[in-house]
Amino acid sequence: MSAPDFSVAGQHVLISGGAGGIGSAFARAFRAGGAEVTIADIRPPAEDQGFAFETLDVRDDAAVTALAAKIGTLHVLIHCAGRLIRNEEHKPDVFRDIVDIHLVGNLRLATAFRPHLARTKGCLINIGSMYSYFGAAMIPGYAAAKTGVVGLTRSLALAYAEDGIRVNAIAPGWINTEISRRGREEEAFNSKVMARLPTGRWSEPEELAGTAVFLASPAARLINGVTIPVDGGYVAS
Repeated sequence: MSAPDFSVAGQHVLISGGAGGIGSAFARAFRAGGAEVTIADIRPPAEDQGFAFETLDVRDDAAVTALAAKIGTLHVLIHCAGRLIRNEEHKPDVFRDIVDIHLVGNLRLATAFRPHLARTKGCLINIGSMYSYFGAAMIPGYAAAKTGVVGLTRSLALAYAEDGIRVNAIAPGWINTEISRRGREEEAFNSKVMARLPTGRWSEPEELAGTAVFLASPAARLINGVTIPVDGGYVAS
């Protein structure tokens, strides 16, 4: 029996939100594994790391369609684009916008790039959250969208199986990124999280990247329709 194949060498990976903390960590990890990486985001990264870059707003149907027409071969699609707005998401227009980015945007990308992934028997990796499992009083739009990502992942895994496309998701725990900065700086919130978290620390984006690379590799060929918490044990505590 041969050893499991964890290689992603030669694959082309497209990462929405690739200029952000988690997206850029994924991009670096895939490139280190020998993959070609294209990042897409509303604005370029603050520091050019040498990746191919495409401007993209995942809320824009036409922009997503245009990018799909521009991209040739694709093996892996990762939807990392996102944001949250604390204490504002009870407003219907803000709620709608957050859900559009995280959940509807996920579907837009998946639909547009399904033919690409079907040709390569590739995979889609979605990004959930700890709020896929828990309520969030200050960010109900974000929590609702991330809960929806779990269901969407299952549904697309079933729908795309006929094309040989695998669809999974990663649910990050408490990660040291700009999107989490206010939570880290708020003493009461930070203390509550740390009291429950077995690792007792905020994790780095690079610590998520191995799971994404694994899910894209041949070693994960039987993993389909699941959301994997990568959270330092938070959901277990």
